[in-house]
Amino acid sequence: METDVLVVGAGLAGLRTATELAQRGHDVLVIDRRTTLADTIRTTGIFVRRTLEDFALPAGCLGPPIRRVVLYPPGLRRPVTLDSARDEFRVGDMPALYAAAAGAAVDAGARLSLGTRYLGRGATGFRLDGPGGPTEVRARYVVGADGARSRVARDLGLDRNRHLLVGAEDVFPVPPGGAEPPAFHCVIDPSLAPGYLAWVVNDGEHAHVGVAGYANRFPGGLHRTLVRFGASAPGLPDTGRPAWVERRAGPIPVGGLLRRISCPDGLLVGDAAGAVSPLTAGGLDPCLRQAALAAAVLDDALRSGQPAALAGYDGAALRAHFRGRLLLRRAFAQVRTPGVASTAFALLRTPAGQAAARRILFGDGSFPTVEHSRRTAADQAQVR
Repeated sequence: METDVLVVGAGLAGLRTATELAQRGHDVLVIDRRTTLADTIRTTGIFVRRTLEDFALPAGCLGPPIRRVVLYPPGLRRPVTLDSARDEFRVGDMPALYAAAAGAAVDAGARLSLGTRYLGRGATGFRLDGPGGPTEVRARYVVGADGARSRVARDLGLDRNRHLLVGAEDVFPVPPGGAEPPAFHCVIDPSLAPGYLAWVVNDGEHAHVGVAGYANRFPGGLHRTLVRFGASAPGLPDTGRPAWVERRAGPIPVGGLLRRISCPDGLLVGDAAGAVSPLTAGGLDPCLRQAALAAAVLDDALRSGQPAALAGYDGAALRAHFRGRLLLRRAFAQVRTPGVASTAFALLRTPAGQAAARRILFGDGSFPTVEHSRRTAADQAQVR
C-alpha cells in the first residue's frame, strides 16, 4: 500500500491535518488503534473563545457557554470569582466531535482505518497491524498525532515529551434548572493536585470533576485523590450527584512545544509535539492551529518534491511565544504545600493579581497562525 501521508492518530490534531491535506488533493491515510473514536477519551474538551471564533465546530456538539471562573485556595474558603463580558468557554461532546471530524476527513477524501496499530518502521515503509492483519505502508511523509508518548517521535528521532502531568476526571449529568450560572471552578491545592489544579466544570448540562498533577506527588494515588476531591468538590448541584457516566484519564505534556518536531520524513502535531499550554494545560486550541500549519508545510513539501520544506516547521522558533507560561509553569511546580499555596493565592485577591488571572483565563493569545509561523520561519532562516 502507498500513500502521500500516513497520519498516526485520529484525534482532533490528526484528523484536522488529514482533512486539510485531503482538501488540497493529497492521498492521506489516517490510522488509529481504537475501534471506535468514542473510546479512551483523555480530554475535558474545553474550547476557549478564540477557538470558537476561528473554527467552525458543530454547534450541536458544544455545551452552553461559560463566562465565570471561580478560583479557590486550599480549604475552599474565600474564593475569587472572575466574570467575563464574553462567552469564554464551551465544553465539547468529544465523542460527537471526533465523529464529526472523522466524517469531515473522509468526506475530503482521506482514508480512515480504525483498529489499526502503528508498529514502527519496516524495511520499505511503516508497519501496521489492522483488521486485515499485518501490512506495510509506503508513505512519503508520516504525521505523529499519537499522543504525549508518541512512538512516531521515537522512530523519527524527534524530541519527545519529558515533562508530564497525569490527570483524571469523572463526567456526570446535571439536573436541569440549576440556580447558579455555568462556571469553571478551579482549586489550587497541592494536596489534591500537586503542580496543577483540581476542577469542576459545570455548564448546566454536565459536570466534569477532575484532578491533575505530577504523578509521583499524589498522596495515595491519582484515582483515590479524585474520589476524595469529588466527595466535597465545589460547583456541584445540592440535589446530590448521580453515578458518573464517563471516566477519563491520561498524560498531559506541560514542558512546552518541543524544539525538534520535524525531519525530512515527517512531523509531529498536537500532544505529540507538546502543543499544550505549559500553564493552563489547554491543548485543543493549539492542536487545531498547529494542524493547519502542519498541513500547509506538508503541502509545500509534497508539491515541491523537496523534503527540506519541513524545516520550516520549527518548534524552537514557535516555542519562544510561550516563554512567559513556561516560567509560570516552573513556579507553579514549586508550590508543594497548602500553606505556600494559600500565601500565593493571596496575590489573586489583589487588583494586580486578578488582572493577571484575567489575562491568562480570558486573554486573546493563542498558538501562532500559519501566516505568523511562516514569517517566523523565514526570519529564522535569514538569521542562520
